[in-house]
Amino acid sequence: MDDNHTGIAPNYTKACIVMFGVNLTWILVAIWAIWGLIAAMLLGIGLNHLIERGKVWAAERQAASIRRGKSF
Repeated sequence: MDDNHTGIAPNYTKACIVMFGVNLTWILVAIWAIWGLIAAMLLGIGLNHLIERGKVWAAERQAASIRRGKSF
């Protein structure tokens, strides 16, 4: 009998996304309380821009990978 069977790892993607939102919220609220609404808004805008650029970078990497003949 094989007692060393390892199970399937659980998928924590949704939990990760929820906790990212929770952490982002309290950090923005703390920045708002310390430095004001303008600082929190600028940080939020900067993060949004960085996330959007990340999508562009990922698309560029995927296109370069396809050009090299590797499926991504």
